[in-house]
Amino acid sequence: MTANVATLPESYAPQSTIKWQSWGSRMVFYSGLLLFWEGVARSGMWPSYVLPGPSIVLITLQQGIMDGLFIKAAWVSMQHIFIGYSISVVVGLVFGLLLGQNKFLNDTLGSLVMGLQALPSVCWLPLAIIWFGLNERAIVFVVVMGALFSIILGVEGGVRNIPPQYLKAARNLGASGLAIYTQVMLPAALPTIISGLKQGWSFAWRSLMAAELLYYSLSLGNLLQTGRDLNDAALVMAVMVVIISFGVCIDRLVFSPVENRVRERWGLVN
Repeated sequence: MTANVATLPESYAPQSTIKWQSWGSRMVFYSGLLLFWEGVARSGMWPSYVLPGPSIVLITLQQGIMDGLFIKAAWVSMQHIFIGYSISVVVGLVFGLLLGQNKFLNDTLGSLVMGLQALPSVCWLPLAIIWFGLNERAIVFVVVMGALFSIILGVEGGVRNIPPQYLKAARNLGASGLAIYTQVMLPAALPTIISGLKQGWSFAWRSLMAAELLYYSLSLGNLLQTGRDLNDAALVMAVMVVIISFGVCIDRLVFSPVENRVRERWGLVN
């Protein structure tokens, strides 16, 4: 009996064991990566202001957090992305539903959305400056344009993949108008919509960092610019750590739980 248990495939192992093994592998990998980085930084191949080691970056990170600089900058950046991403979600849901249901709009406006999706968000920076000037409205505009089209396509794809029998059954039961969208389409397409929203968030976060390089204000993107102007690679890398940390936290604390819950609710988890 013991031999049989030992030979069970990994999928039958306790989830807690698999999780600890995964965390152990990550710890070993990142510890080795940091040691390698520290070794290269201390080798003298590059000066410390060009390639600081993780110990120097950690000191800069602690300093920025203790004096409140990074916290204030992160708060301003989160305000920018909250406004821009909220606009993108509202507009993206409306247009995604319309494109998923209307063939004419899909053939015309849908092709334009597909083309604009391929356009890097940094390309909107010149127009943002011309239209809005060097201010926070330009930053929000770039965030909206960076996230909007991926959200539209995600919603549109989810609606187009709804089984036709769902809509037929709903209409036979008397559903019509707005009820079709809110009670049938959105719930049925929710797993795909969540994926589109998650992708839109990642594009919005990247667009925000590019946009904040334009406008002088206390923000994470502007701190990157400050680090470059001061030739301070440690500051740049410390801000990068903050940006990555916020991105991962939002994904783990917001999108992943929602995505897992939806997948379980729809029976998409083995």
